[in-house]
Amino acid sequence: MAARPTGPKLRATETYVAVVADVLSVEATIDWATLPQCGAAVTFTGVVREYSTGRSGRPAGGVVSIDYQAYESVARVRLIEIADAARERWAGIGRIALLHRVGSVRLGEASVLVCVSSGHRVEAFLAAQFCIDVLKACVPVWKLEQRAGISAWVETGVQIEGVERAASHWLPATYGRSS
Repeated sequence: MAARPTGPKLRATETYVAVVADVLSVEATIDWATLPQCGAAVTFTGVVREYSTGRSGRPAGGVVSIDYQAYESVARVRLIEIADAARERWAGIGRIALLHRVGSVRLGEASVLVCVSSGHRVEAFLAAQFCIDVLKACVPVWKLEQRAGISAWVETGVQIEGVERAASHWLPATYGRSS
């Protein structure tokens, strides 16, 4: 049996959600999501990058880490709702893992991880994109960017909304164009 990614498991055995301070294991998550009947496992890993767009709208470098804060109980519920919404759209989904870090995440480390397995690649890709796009719109997570001696809250660019509303507006080619 594949090792399960670390963190609290919620919902059915085919859905794994977690909001954790631990380093996210991409390999363990893919191992967990991979099933014999699924020919595809698509993973999205969001990592802390050196450059971001600050309040000026211009790229600013020197990011060394991001401190993530979340309304954790609501975040977990929203992650489950996102997985459920994906399953309503794509019946062939095998497993869904949605994980988000909290606490300090260093440059190059994963802050968010989405993995979707399904019988075929098209629905796995679409479902994974749907999950990360709706996650960014609905899950209450805030970022405090750390640069050499400077801390600044990052504007998310979206107002946090309910999963049902965000899911109803989602289109694969147009949603989630920002970081």
